[in-house]
Amino acid sequence: MSNTMNAGAGRVVRAGAIALACIAMLGRAGHAQAGSLRLSPIEERMRAFVRGHEAEQIALLEKAVNISSGTMNAAGLRAMSRLFESEFAAIGFDTQWIALPDSAKRAGHFFAERRGSRGKRLLLIGHLDTVFEGDSEKFVRKDSLAYGAGTSDMKSGDLVILYALKALHSVGALDDTRIIVAMTGDEEDPSPLMELSRKPLVDAAKRSDIALGFEEDAGKGTVARRGIGSWQLTVTATQGHTSGMFSPSTSFGAIYEIARIISAFRERLSGEQYLTFSPGIILGGTNVTFDSTMLSGKADGKDNIVAPLAYAHGDLRFLTREQQTKAREAMRAIVEEGLRGTSATISFEDGTPSMPPTPGNYALLAVVDTVSRALGRGPVEALDPALRGAADISFVAEYVDAVDGLGAVGMRSHSRDEHVNLKTLVPATERAAVLIYRLTRAR
Repeated sequence: MSNTMNAGAGRVVRAGAIALACIAMLGRAGHAQAGSLRLSPIEERMRAFVRGHEAEQIALLEKAVNISSGTMNAAGLRAMSRLFESEFAAIGFDTQWIALPDSAKRAGHFFAERRGSRGKRLLLIGHLDTVFEGDSEKFVRKDSLAYGAGTSDMKSGDLVILYALKALHSVGALDDTRIIVAMTGDEEDPSPLMELSRKPLVDAAKRSDIALGFEEDAGKGTVARRGIGSWQLTVTATQGHTSGMFSPSTSFGAIYEIARIISAFRERLSGEQYLTFSPGIILGGTNVTFDSTMLSGKADGKDNIVAPLAYAHGDLRFLTREQQTKAREAMRAIVEEGLRGTSATISFEDGTPSMPPTPGNYALLAVVDTVSRALGRGPVEALDPALRGAADISFVAEYVDAVDGLGAVGMRSHSRDEHVNLKTLVPATERAAVLIYRLTRAR
């Protein structure tokens, strides 16, 4: 990718002096008070609790993974919620299953909350659903690795949240805190009524100061994520005999036109940092049917007929809303240029919003870095936004300072070889416990 950026991506904070300046600003959450490079006695006790409950945590992870909870499995998602209800209730959280209406075509979400008056108001984000159903991807342990649906993405992250909070509870540090735990049921395949489905999460963010996401640890802190949407091209053309192709009286046809448009997208926009787009399906010919919901269709044609119909569907990923807007404008302009005898339209659909890098996010990452150092580990740097996909934390980034990637180290997520490194479960939980403790003590 090019290192150039347009004005719409101007909020991107690069490594070096700008990042340091952002950290120094400390953001709207005021994180400066959580900066000790040593563990306090109470933090040492929390750490001991985490280490002493490693086997129990892994056993509960196994139980969670063995509950099949693909996005469309309402019964499995409800079973996951019940698994966590008793666990969170035991440490003083009020729990609820937020069922979604039938129109949302998704099951619902698990939320747990403690209402107090101390420190920052925290929103801890996980999700219950998995990419694969899980019936054939049960928990299998091979030495320090655990395989199975959701081991990495992100039932291990959910267990990091739970046992970090258990560690705080063990020393009485949850008393009077303000913490919301949100585990959504459709992160992997969001409801078509996304605004309705994400309303509980957004409402929780509006009552919070900081959001912490527990997707897999990528080795660096996630202060930014790209958003994702989709586009659809529809091209029509005057049908004719191919013997007249390239003559002034004959249309270039829908297939030449859709090829021109997609090629121009790549030629003119592919140098934009953090902007990517890709056609996922293309159909063209004499007779074409296309289902934009299922992304499937049929086409037939003849070599001697100028194709009158073509369709294409693809994604669009971006770092800021401004970047998304400018990309859409440029794509519309390309579509309008048009070859002879053709007509084309492009439509866009919103998906998961972006999580732009902000001074507040970098200030929060500075606290994560301090916690890591206090635990005797190395520094925590910001991850390149191009290396992470969309996630639920992006829906709340507009309202709170946020950092993601606080889970365990997982590999091969979104594949049937998905697994988690169990040796990273305790370190991730220790980090989460100390981080939550310090933030709930900050003014």
